[in-house]
Amino acid sequence: MEHWSWPSGGAWLLVAARALLQLLRSDLRLGRPLLAALALLAALDWLCQRLLPPPAALVVLAAAGWIALSRLARPPRLPVATRAVLITGCDTGFGKEAAKKLDAMGFTVLATVLDLKSPGALELRACCSPRLKLLEMDLTKPEDISRVLEFTKAHTTGTGLWGLVNNAGLNGIVADVELSPVATFRKCMEVNFFGALELTKGLLPLLRHSRGRIVAIGSPAGDMPYPCLAAYGTSKAAVALLMDTFGCELIPWGIKVSIIQPGCFKTESVTNMNLWETRKQMLLASLPGELLQAYGEDYIEHLHGQFVHSLKMAVSDLSPVVDAIIDALLAAQPRRRYYPGRGLMLMYFIHYYLPEGLRRRFLQNFFISHCLPRALRPGQPSPVPPAQDIPQDPNPSLLSAR
Repeated sequence: MEHWSWPSGGAWLLVAARALLQLLRSDLRLGRPLLAALALLAALDWLCQRLLPPPAALVVLAAAGWIALSRLARPPRLPVATRAVLITGCDTGFGKEAAKKLDAMGFTVLATVLDLKSPGALELRACCSPRLKLLEMDLTKPEDISRVLEFTKAHTTGTGLWGLVNNAGLNGIVADVELSPVATFRKCMEVNFFGALELTKGLLPLLRHSRGRIVAIGSPAGDMPYPCLAAYGTSKAAVALLMDTFGCELIPWGIKVSIIQPGCFKTESVTNMNLWETRKQMLLASLPGELLQAYGEDYIEHLHGQFVHSLKMAVSDLSPVVDAIIDALLAAQPRRRYYPGRGLMLMYFIHYYLPEGLRRRFLQNFFISHCLPRALRPGQPSPVPPAQDIPQDPNPSLLSAR
C-alpha cells in the first residue's frame, strides 16, 4: 500500500507556483477579503495536517481553495464597446458617481438630474466627456418622463440602449407611521415606485432589442421594518418586488435585472443636516394638536437626534455601490441582488434567522431606539378617551349601501 506524506519543500514550491498562476488567472483583487481568505486557508492547512489523513486533508484543502477563489474572483465581464446607459438621479450620490465612472470607462451615459444648474449637474458637465448627456427630469411629472423617453430613443439609434439604472429616490421623513402624513407616503411612491415603473416600461422596447440590463437601487429598509422609515421602506419594498417580477417576465427576452441594496453611505442628501432639521420643523408644525399632545415634541426631537446619530456610521466611500452597478451592467452573469456596505450580511442573518424580539431590538439599537410617548409616561393622563355610547343609525339600510 502506498504511503502518503505531506508535500516536501520542492513539492510545496510547485503547489505555490500553481496557486499563484491560478490567482493571476482568477483576476483577484488584492485586498482585505483576499488576505483574509489566504489566512483562513493557512489555518485550515494547519488543522488538516493534524486532524485528517493526508488524502482527506488534500481533498478538503483543495475544495476550500477552489471555493475561496471562485467566490473572490471577479466574474467575466462584457466589453464596454459603444454601450449606452441611462441613469436617473445624478444630481448627487450614487447616481453622480456612477455616471462619472461609466463615462470614464467609455459608456455613452444619459444622466438625468432634477436641475440642469445644480452643483452635481455642473460637476458632471465639467469633468465628463462630451459623450455624457444631461437630461432634466422629475419622476413625478409624466411630461418630463415622456421627453426623456423620446430623447433616449432618438440618441441611441446607433448604439442601442444597453442599460437602465433606476437610482433616483426620495426619503421625505423620519417619523412613526402615525406621525407621517399620508401625502409623504404618496410622494415616496410617486418617485421611488411609479416613476421607476413608467420609465422602465417606456424603455423596454429598446432594452428588449439590445437584450440589455435593468438595475435598481433598493434599500434594506424595503426588506426590514426599520423604525421611522415606513414611507421610504414601503416604496422600496414595492419597487424591489416590481423588479423581481420584471426579472422573471423578461427572461425570454434576454434582459437581466439586478437590485442593489446599499448599506448606510454618506451621500449628500442623507447627510444634509439642514434639510432634515427643516423637515422635522415642518412635521412639528403640521401635526394635529391631539397627536402632538399624545406623543410630545420631545419624542420627535428624540427620534431626530437618534437618526442624526445613526448617520455618523455612514461610509463616505461610495465605490462599493458604484462597483455593484458596473458589475450588474457588465457581468456575463450578474447577481439578482447586491449588498454593498458594512454589516449588511449580519443584519440580514439576524432578520431572517433570529426571533422577532431580537430582530426588533437589534434594529432599534442599530438605528433608532424609541422613547416613551408623553401620554404613556407615569403620571400622565390615560391616552385612551372614555368609551361613549354610539348613537343608533336611524336608517341601517343607508349604512350598508355606503
